[in-house]
Amino acid sequence: MGPAMKVTIFGAGYVGLSFAACLAEAGHEVLCADADLARIEGLQRGLMPLHEPGLEALVASGIAAGTLRFTADERAACAHGDLLFIVVNTPADAQGRVDLRHVIAVAAAIGRHRDRDALVVCKSTAPVGTAAQVEAVLGGELAQRGVRHRIAVAVNPEFLREGSAVRDCRQPDRVVIGSEDPWAVDLLTRLYAPFIQDPQRQLLVMDRRSAELTKYAANAMLAARISFMNEMARVAELAGADIDAVRRGIGADRRIGPDFLQAGAGYGGSCLAKDVRALVHAADRGGHALRILAAVEATNHEQKGRLFDLMTHHFGGRIAGKTVAVWGLAFKPDTDDMRDAPSLVLLQRLWAAGARVQVYDPAAMPNARDLLGDREDLRWCATAPEALQGADALALVTEWDEFRRPDFAHIAKELRAAVIFDGRNVYDAAEVESAGIAYYGIGRGRSSLRLG
Repeated sequence: MGPAMKVTIFGAGYVGLSFAACLAEAGHEVLCADADLARIEGLQRGLMPLHEPGLEALVASGIAAGTLRFTADERAACAHGDLLFIVVNTPADAQGRVDLRHVIAVAAAIGRHRDRDALVVCKSTAPVGTAAQVEAVLGGELAQRGVRHRIAVAVNPEFLREGSAVRDCRQPDRVVIGSEDPWAVDLLTRLYAPFIQDPQRQLLVMDRRSAELTKYAANAMLAARISFMNEMARVAELAGADIDAVRRGIGADRRIGPDFLQAGAGYGGSCLAKDVRALVHAADRGGHALRILAAVEATNHEQKGRLFDLMTHHFGGRIAGKTVAVWGLAFKPDTDDMRDAPSLVLLQRLWAAGARVQVYDPAAMPNARDLLGDREDLRWCATAPEALQGADALALVTEWDEFRRPDFAHIAKELRAAVIFDGRNVYDAAEVESAGIAYYGIGRGRSSLRLG
């Protein structure tokens, strides 16, 4: 391992915080900055603002070792690092327009306060050309001050997955460096050295615009695989096939591989949906329609309503007055993130149809409650078994480990209508049906009776 480097991370979300903690674990001197004073004060006391496996212990270790500190003082943050990473939120609206205000604000702050050379690294997911905007803002601020510090701008997109961010940071499958400046490439190469086992394979150096597009292209490909399998699940239902068997069959092809081929209730979260929309929007502005990605987005939107469609079929359209137990609210397991979660679509459709819901999630209940509030047709439950009490049906929406091996005999006794809607194809259909419970999966061809 090389000598410790001084690093500033602007942004204490799941990416920035995980990255900061892992760099601190590797021995670098890390200062993590955020404009949210309450979040920073909480982190200084060891309070986590989000659920991410392994992160709390890693942050505590970094604080104890003195390699990880937190601040809301932008001047101190700008002064600390030799490398300054911009890892702030870049939200997109429904049309895909990306809001870069936080990115530009950090760039302007660095330009106002930096008193020596630095490498500024854009790690936030942002449209192609953002690094050039950051460079222009920095240059403008430095010119106003009449100083000539060398401040290079590179791109280093993040590929961390919520729920496994610490592992992905420690063991990246690749590190993309967008820069044609040898000094910048050298600094980033040395920073990542503790995490890279095979530099020739894992370290990819390219120009900035290609690095920016690589992030969007990667997420678009993953989203396309998911939506493709959800389309194939519809075909499987019509044909009386089992999409899980199909998944195993095509995933065994080395040209395809098994990852991101799981049919389900649709994808959500802070990345895939936002990035697909942003890429489509950017291409539209350039006069080019991305027909495949537009279809990917439309398929995913439709897929989020699939569990409700299966319920409507099973109950003959008579949803009003029914009570549905919902297991899982977060968009994926091992996170408390509710952004674009498929559960939200299911809940809204059930309520619109006159049903009641009883919900439980191991981590996302506080965030879900902030979104949904309290209402007469919603019961917040402390455990998964509690959510079953008095319910007609069970909907599995998020595949948390604690939901994977339930007591089906107990479920059969609790549910008045004895039916499970498996939005993640977690359960063995034959096992569920042997317990006297009707089973509906996604493309499984069981109780769905070859739905159209």
